[in-house]
Amino acid sequence: MIRRVVGTSMSPALKEGDVVVAIPMEPMIGDVVVIKHKGIEKIKRISRLGRDKVEVLGDNGAASTDSRQFWLLPMESVVGRVIWPRGLHHYR
Repeated sequence: MIRRVVGTSMSPALKEGDVVVAIPMEPMIGDVVVIKHKGIEKIKRISRLGRDKVEVLGDNGAASTDSRQFWLLPMESVVGRVIWPRGLHHYR
């Protein structure tokens, strides 16, 4: 899937207007993923994984609506793992 970044929640790693490519695959902590929350797709970083839950955070916490507001999401909320641009993976 190809998605365009809207907003600044993933700045500086991703800027508004950047294009990402994501594919369905098992996420790991530190991965940037596309999630679906209340019918809206968002691009966030995995900060914690459980067996059936996931915590996601934006890199720019001041501009991000993420697990700090809506807590943990079901694992099936992860639509895809961003594979391009490369180099977005890092552990927090």
